[in-house]
Amino acid sequence: MTTSHLTILTGASRGMGQAMARQLLARDRVLLCLSRQISDGLQAEAERLGAPLTQWSQDLADTAGARERLANWLAGLDPKTLASATLINNAGVIPAIAPLGDCPPEGLSNALRVGLEAPMQLTAAFLAATRAWARAGWGGPRKVLNISSGLGRNAMASQAPYCAAKAGLDHFTRCCALEEAPQPNGAKLVSLAPGVIDTDMQVQLRSGDASAFPDHQRFVDLREKGMLSTPEDAARRVLAWLGRADFGQNPVADVRDA
Repeated sequence: MTTSHLTILTGASRGMGQAMARQLLARDRVLLCLSRQISDGLQAEAERLGAPLTQWSQDLADTAGARERLANWLAGLDPKTLASATLINNAGVIPAIAPLGDCPPEGLSNALRVGLEAPMQLTAAFLAATRAWARAGWGGPRKVLNISSGLGRNAMASQAPYCAAKAGLDHFTRCCALEEAPQPNGAKLVSLAPGVIDTDMQVQLRSGDASAFPDHQRFVDLREKGMLSTPEDAARRVLAWLGRADFGQNPVADVRDA
C-alpha cells in the first residue's frame, strides 16, 4: 500500500503560503490547500511533478463551514495510507490600519475570524480526526504548525485586531499542547513567528497613514535597509522547523531561535 504524508495548508494562494505550497509539492505528499482563490500556477506545477494536490476555494471567515468541510474530508481518508499528518494554519488578515475605535466592524470581525477562530476550528477538526486514528492504532506523527507573528508578542498601535489574533494563536497552541501531551501518540503543536517577510502585508503596513500609525517608519525602514526575508526563504525556514527533532518542545517559538 502506498504511504504518503498528509499536509493541510491555509492561505496558500500568495506570499509565504504560496511559497510553502510549492515547496511541499511532492509525489509522496497529499497536499490540501485552503484559500479564497485557487492557484492555477500551483496546479500546473503539481501536475508537472506528479504531486497530489487538492485546492479548496474556502472563505475562512466561514469558520464553522471550514471546520465541517475539513472534518468530513478527513473522515473519508484511510490513515493506513498515511505516514504522517500535519496542519499548517498560515492564513491571516490585516484590517484597516487605524486605532481600534476607527476600525470598521466588519474588518475587525474578519481579522479575528480568519486569524484566530478559523485556526482554532480547523485545529479542532484535525486533532479530533487524527486522535481517532491514533486510538485505532495509527502511529504516524501528528503536527500542528500555527504561523504567528512577533506582533502577537509585542503590542503595536493601530493593529489591535491582528495583534490580538496572533496572541490568541500563541496561547491556544499552548493549551492544546497541554491537552495532547498525555494522549497516546499525542499531537505536537507549535505557534511559530516566521520573521519579517516581503509580502503584500508589508506593503499594506508601509502604505498606512503615518499620522494614525506610529510604527509606519519602522516598516518603511525594514524594506529600505534590506531586512525583509523573501517569501521563499521564509517558507524554507518555517518548513525546516517542522522537521526539527524537538518540534513541539516549546509550543511558542520564533524561527530566529537557536
